[in-house]
Amino acid sequence: MKIFEVTPLDKGALEAIGLEWHTDSDNTSYISNEVIEVSQSEADAFYEAGNTLYDMFVEAGEYVIKNNLFFELDIPTSLVESIKSSWENEVHWHIYGRFDFAGGLDGVPIKLLEFNADTPTLLYESALIQWAILKHNKMNENAQFNNIFEAISDNFKRMITLGEDIGRFGEMYEGWGVLFSSIRGNSEEERTTKFLMECAKNAGLVSEFCYIDEVEFSESEGVFYQNNQYEFLFKLLPWEIISIDEPELALIINKMIENKNTIFLNPPYTALFQSKRILKILWDLFPNHPLLLESSYEPLKNKKQVKKVSFGREGANIEILDSSGILESKGGEYGNYKSIYQEFYPLNSHNGSFYQPNVFFAYESCGLGFRKGGNIMDNFAKFVSHIIK
Repeated sequence: MKIFEVTPLDKGALEAIGLEWHTDSDNTSYISNEVIEVSQSEADAFYEAGNTLYDMFVEAGEYVIKNNLFFELDIPTSLVESIKSSWENEVHWHIYGRFDFAGGLDGVPIKLLEFNADTPTLLYESALIQWAILKHNKMNENAQFNNIFEAISDNFKRMITLGEDIGRFGEMYEGWGVLFSSIRGNSEEERTTKFLMECAKNAGLVSEFCYIDEVEFSESEGVFYQNNQYEFLFKLLPWEIISIDEPELALIINKMIENKNTIFLNPPYTALFQSKRILKILWDLFPNHPLLLESSYEPLKNKKQVKKVSFGREGANIEILDSSGILESKGGEYGNYKSIYQEFYPLNSHNGSFYQPNVFFAYESCGLGFRKGGNIMDNFAKFVSHIIK
């Protein structure tokens, strides 16, 4: 790996461009002062990997629905009807997701670790901050695999031209509104949501931001904020969390989708892709595919492997295992979810640190970034920029 240090953006500069979560709780900088060199052929390979895998996820999602495998994927019962309804009509459009990979550098094959399809973060850093770091260091800021803003904007345009069957809205285009929402008190999620709102505005959509607790939900009428109705609601709140923590709301959303008065972003079916237990379905459908790692609902025999849970986040509830037992682990709050076992595959490494490539997807692969940390990437992992040379 070719990695070099650059002059970092100071805290004031980061805050000036909207990144307030620049310092971790241990008082270290979240944004690394490193840049990873990536060849054009490596960038192209990441692009192709994301595109290929998305098609595979779509096939796996269809297989899950046709064979009623929601329980196997640990999908809450209250989400099933919303998933089916959103899957059947393409106007429920997937705006963006993020693939987490291992490999891809120095001739090491790319392997899928998981797909954060519903509520992925790292978006603002990948789209803007790494571009700003190159510019700050008088490097070619366009020498990146990074057209995230344009790709998501284009995806919003696709969404509003997909079909006429959107209920009472008929063939309306101009004036369609998207309400963007996130939880209070989380600057990263709020900035991510507002970045997506800027993409929607760039696509010509009327857009507004509010906190999720300010949204008014009506089974028969739809979504409202300050007496204004919106045809679309983006919520940076995972579907499984809505289902578990707000079961009554999940049932209301079922009715709203059935009544065709609101389109939710990302759609409920992204919970299928978000569940790490779909990795086993992928392996069943595409055994020994070069982008996949063997995955099972039961421990793998005679293999070093990673045990994780269906809906864990930030490295929580992960164990690295071999025949001797647990080699490394992280605790967490997601232990009640079902487990999945995935063949271990080493991350890119340099000077004792590990680097994980992340590729954003919005209709097609559209941006690359890296995280730096340990074998298990947790909430202390650093964001690392890249440059194509």
